[in-house]
Amino acid sequence: MKDRIREALSKVKGAFVEVRFEQKESSRVAFRGKVLESITATIDGGGFVRALVPNKGWGIVTFNNIEELDKRIEQAISCSRIVIPDEPIKLSDVEPAIADIPAVLKHDFRGVPLSEKKKLIEGYNDILLGYDKRIINTASFYVDGFTKYWYANTNGACICKERADVVVAATAIASDGKTVQQAHDSWSSRTDYNEMLGHEKEVEDIARLSIGILEADNVKGGKYTVVLDPRLAGVFIHEAFGHLSEADFVYENPKAQEMMVLGRRFGPDFLNVAEDGSIPDLRGSIYYDDEGTKCRKNYLIKNGLLVGRLHSRETAGKMSEFTTGNARAQDYAHPPIVRMTNTFIENGKTAVDDMFSDIKLGIYAVDAYGGQTMLENFSFSAGYAYIIRNGRKAEMVRDVVLQGNLFQTLANIEAVGDDFQWSKGGGSCGKGGQSVPVGMGSPHIRIKDVLIGGK
Repeated sequence: MKDRIREALSKVKGAFVEVRFEQKESSRVAFRGKVLESITATIDGGGFVRALVPNKGWGIVTFNNIEELDKRIEQAISCSRIVIPDEPIKLSDVEPAIADIPAVLKHDFRGVPLSEKKKLIEGYNDILLGYDKRIINTASFYVDGFTKYWYANTNGACICKERADVVVAATAIASDGKTVQQAHDSWSSRTDYNEMLGHEKEVEDIARLSIGILEADNVKGGKYTVVLDPRLAGVFIHEAFGHLSEADFVYENPKAQEMMVLGRRFGPDFLNVAEDGSIPDLRGSIYYDDEGTKCRKNYLIKNGLLVGRLHSRETAGKMSEFTTGNARAQDYAHPPIVRMTNTFIENGKTAVDDMFSDIKLGIYAVDAYGGQTMLENFSFSAGYAYIIRNGRKAEMVRDVVLQGNLFQTLANIEAVGDDFQWSKGGGSCGKGGQSVPVGMGSPHIRIKDVLIGGK
């Protein structure tokens, strides 16, 4: 495959051309309540050609048969010649990469019968259904995928990668006839099917938590000092700040350009936020992006100051900044756009117990059900929460919604814990009609004057 792509590219004259080709096999088993909602095994493959003629726009062609590659390259170049961009497209310079990255698997899920995968997730689903009659529904699924990937361009880059992913997720939905609440968790691995086994206790904890949330009181709205657990803190920094750091958004949005000025203070000296797609085996690690750029650690906030943003070759060229390795495509049918990989708040120095000790009345917010952002304003729903009373975690509360201005909230961070964790879940992020796997990490963080919506 590698030689076939390089041979086709060697014939190109007068244009920049890049080719991606992928072959993927995957399986999925999903239960909704007692019903087996789907059970599938899929094999898919195809390619993507992108061409850029000088002073013209991008020409893009997708295909499924590698024998058509020469013809598809010609079509992409022809498309580029007729596209007149609003301004010339300038790509930042990148050293052509040569790399071969195999997937190293401890226990390969491809050798596990689909019937065993069904038995695994059905067992977890049965635990949820059998825990309490107030659990009225469930959503449980198993999904895996193994992808072989080739990338090459006319500058001489040639990258071969393999990627394995396996995810198990479970949700319990409980109701008392008046209200409905839910709890969830998920587990993922890049290397080992066996890491999906043996989660019976954690699945029972999901069921127990759904009932606990159902029985909890609504939180009383107001301003609180809030401690975020690592999972919610990771989601917060990804959603509220990470997307603002994606350079295509900044370049296309005058308001964002005013806000995201490098050197601006965004938080206390002990706040450091980074992004890194090169860390082995994490959910969001890609090692090389879909333009052939090597991933690396990129600081976004360093000692409280905005010091960087995330780029493709095109956005880096437009903004005269360095490429960061963040051009990602969902698959061969999509063009690369600026996306996060693994986004995280670095470890701090505060012991977690010390975060709670002097809070007379506060909120300990745990887990996340997502939320929404609009420029610097955000709204996030915690999965559940506890009242902090006189320095101790007290009763559970529910329907906790955190709201505020991102920049003021970052400035109000009072402490960053020393207990950094990567999320173990199978998270993905959507943008521009594409979804890609991402990683998030953080220690506990403490923030003052957070507006909490409630009764």
